[in-house]
Amino acid sequence: MCPRKCNVDKSLKSGFCNAGEKVQISKVMLHHWEEPIISGGEKDAGSGAIFFSHCNLKCVFCQNYEISHFDVGREFCDEELANIFKDLENKGALNINLVTPSHYAKNILNALKIYKPKIPVVWNSGGFDDAKVLESLKNFVDVFLMDMKYFSNELALKYSKCPNYFKVCSLALQKIREICPVDEIENGLMKKGLVVRHMILPNCEKDSIKVLDWIAKNLGTQTFVSLMSQYTPHGKAKDFEEINRKLKPLEYKFVKNHLFNLGFVNGFVQELDSASVNFIPDFFENDAA
Repeated sequence: MCPRKCNVDKSLKSGFCNAGEKVQISKVMLHHWEEPIISGGEKDAGSGAIFFSHCNLKCVFCQNYEISHFDVGREFCDEELANIFKDLENKGALNINLVTPSHYAKNILNALKIYKPKIPVVWNSGGFDDAKVLESLKNFVDVFLMDMKYFSNELALKYSKCPNYFKVCSLALQKIREICPVDEIENGLMKKGLVVRHMILPNCEKDSIKVLDWIAKNLGTQTFVSLMSQYTPHGKAKDFEEINRKLKPLEYKFVKNHLFNLGFVNGFVQELDSASVNFIPDFFENDAA
């Protein structure tokens, strides 16, 4: 189910992601800190976020490092996951937001077959997804909130242990645009469609330019792009001097100006003060129960 192709029997041992047979969840919450078309406004209940533990990427700077790299959270069977969907829906969530779902694709698909929420289902992914798996989600996932972290294989290997990231991610985004060709917005909320996220890393603005160029050329300038300045050193970022700091205003301005110069008309940019640990959920308080 994952491009890593570990080919392990999860009942006996875990692969690269460290996940087991059942989904492990660290936190379930009504979340207000996504893009406005996902989490709505201040008066809305927010996005129904399910933060899955573990990850098929090992980004050294991961903003959710505690849950992506360590064993935090509880295991749930597929039927229990379907009940979480129902509970969030009953609490008024605008959507079901599956955060870092790729390594649990099979379990999630099973849960969605048990219960498909009446509200949109969001695939909130790091972008390292198998195109065939995305095809299988066609009738179950409505919105794809996808990262495109790198253009450079060198950077992907160095910071995420993933030398084929760009090839896999680019194929995944093209597959999503094929199965979900039209973005549907209703009352300011995305009901169906694709949003491509890109977080600028310190000293990597030239790679960000190449990412934006690829999106413009291959997906079009009507694509919803979320350009993120929220990077703050976290996890093992301190071990890499070149990224052990926040963005400089000039770095962000350089990439943001390129976004507008390319002619993108849909999407979001962040203010530099969004680079704060205050926006990272506390994964050790009120864990999924």
